[in-house]
Amino acid sequence: MKQKTLKGSFSLFGKGLHTGLNLTVTFNPAPENTGYKIQRIDLEGEPIIDGIAENVIDTQRGTVLAKGDARVSTVEHGLAALYALGIDNCLMQVNGPEFPILDGSAIQYVEKIKEVGIEEQNAPKDWYVIRKKIEVKDEKTGSCITILPDDEFSLTAMCSFDSKIINSQFATVNKVEDFPTEIAPARTFVFVRDIEPLLQANLIKGGDLDNAIVIYERPTSQERLDKLADMLGVEHRNAAELGYIQHKPLVWENECTRHKLLDVVGDMALIGKPIKGRIIATRPGHTINNKFARQMRKEIRKHEIQAPVYDPNEEPVMDVNRIRELLPHRYPMQLVDKVISLGANTIVGIKNVTSNEPFFQGHFPEEPVMPGVLQIEAMAQCGGLLVLNTLEDPSSWSTYFMKIDDVKFRQKVVPGDTLLFKVDLLAPVRHGISSMKGYIFVGDHIVAEATFTAQIVKNKENKENK
Repeated sequence: MKQKTLKGSFSLFGKGLHTGLNLTVTFNPAPENTGYKIQRIDLEGEPIIDGIAENVIDTQRGTVLAKGDARVSTVEHGLAALYALGIDNCLMQVNGPEFPILDGSAIQYVEKIKEVGIEEQNAPKDWYVIRKKIEVKDEKTGSCITILPDDEFSLTAMCSFDSKIINSQFATVNKVEDFPTEIAPARTFVFVRDIEPLLQANLIKGGDLDNAIVIYERPTSQERLDKLADMLGVEHRNAAELGYIQHKPLVWENECTRHKLLDVVGDMALIGKPIKGRIIATRPGHTINNKFARQMRKEIRKHEIQAPVYDPNEEPVMDVNRIRELLPHRYPMQLVDKVISLGANTIVGIKNVTSNEPFFQGHFPEEPVMPGVLQIEAMAQCGGLLVLNTLEDPSSWSTYFMKIDDVKFRQKVVPGDTLLFKVDLLAPVRHGISSMKGYIFVGDHIVAEATFTAQIVKNKENKENK
């Protein structure tokens, strides 16, 4: 799967939730491997903020990103739409300190993205696959986010509110493709008890009943409620009648918790890579979401290049007999046992290292270690299988090293290790020359890596027969 960006640009207009300013945000295509960038085009120098968790400076009323003096808030709804629709690279230009609140959901972003279209780029999509449980907790609030291995990106949110109107709610989305219909239309919400201090702090100048669900669940005096209605510019209501206050009816009974899921998706975009895993969010909010995103970025840095998934129960793409048909190597120099994955530009192979390997007799008898040169040779054989498999008569050709660069050995390879080779073509094969980047893994850890160039040569015997 390839990275994606927009086919064209689009703009959305509206008031800022916090400032009440008239704002425009424009979404533009971006080159591959760019990620999400947010540009303040109203400021001198038009500074650009990377959309990553380390640049979050505030999570009290939405996610706020900053770089130096430049800051942009309420970015989570736009980021959620990009992330859920599989867009990897985008430049967002905004003429003020926040994204417009629109209707308080992500649906308008989704509709515009679909309208302008999405296109694939040349770079492969850089998934981060969850291999083990990762969890972040906030003991003070009881909030917790857990991510578990899964073949898809899926989410579940469980919320408990201190309210008689909404108490405990549950929402889930089992595949991210359902985001546009099941999550994107869910609007933001606020409790009446929170509105007055927010107004006094000048935090919701652009908030109204068109862009939020307002929940009135604790009785107050008629005088106080009328005063609050005047501050919001809405009609008065009977202070004895509890319930929801909004112009548009609820889309779902659990719309508030679905909006929490929307925020989780938007904040997960700050990780910087698409994820394959199931998120279970208990009492989520921007603070715990960002804390989790930062933890995930640490995990990704520790495993920047992930090991391929190896299931020994699955049938190989190439067994040892097929490998012998393609490679001229024989014992003791055939160093690839099987191939478990093969694409146009990448291959994954396996070698089981046993104590019976002949090189262990002298390297070293008291502390057997697989020679580094043989590790690189094995990786190159795997790359040779990738290239030879594309030829019409592969047994008539051989591959030879021309150059080896950037070799790194990170840890020893010893008897009992299972080596996973992952080799990628760096460019199309031209004039019989192939450049490749290879990694060797034991478990989740890289043990060696190298960049190498090989030449594909017609075997001498075949040349003479011609």
